[in-house]
Amino acid sequence: MTGAPRSRDELLARARDLAGYTLGELADRRGIPLPASLRRDKGWVGQFIETLLGASSGSLPQPDFPELGVELKTLPVTRQGKPLESTYVSVVPLTGTSGHWRDSIVCHKLARVLWLPIVAERQIPLPERIIGTGFLWSPTPDIEAILRADWEQVMERVARGEVESLSARQGEILQVRPKAASASALTETVGSDGETCLTLPRGFYLRPEFTGHLLQQAMSAL
Repeated sequence: MTGAPRSRDELLARARDLAGYTLGELADRRGIPLPASLRRDKGWVGQFIETLLGASSGSLPQPDFPELGVELKTLPVTRQGKPLESTYVSVVPLTGTSGHWRDSIVCHKLARVLWLPIVAERQIPLPERIIGTGFLWSPTPDIEAILRADWEQVMERVARGEVESLSARQGEILQVRPKAASASALTETVGSDGETCLTLPRGFYLRPEFTGHLLQQAMSAL
């Protein structure tokens, strides 16, 4: 088992040591079986990479490497480096919504991110998907201001009982999307009349246009 990295430089070096390898090669090296499909194991790739890098947070609402203040985000991309999907950040709290941006899970998780692109087009078998070059990123003051505005807009709507009005079209960088295994996986929220009601869980996601821009910047810098 890989121990936790002792510094951000060590973490980045570990991530870059994975570059160019396929998931199959890395799994064979560690003796870890690959799932036949990601249909029922959608989070497997991220968990596998966490294991390789020595993450210690697990499913706790904090960065994956809490001692370093670093969140790991795998980024499925095409062969041309275009993100294939939006990137999950955290659940949207639908009850007890009072709070400030600086105290939010979104703020904590996006304060410093280790991005790890993976060439993962659907037609590429899971064992043949290739790890790209990882990079560390923190939001600039301008980007953080946009993230904060997007987050506050969502949380204001939740506080007003307007959860059902949330749409993936809203938000410049952060968007809200349903996050549930099935339509029957409901959670409590507060409706516009102040009464508790049930709704689908929601999650905060980063738009693929934004993560694509980050990837382009990082590759240009390298």
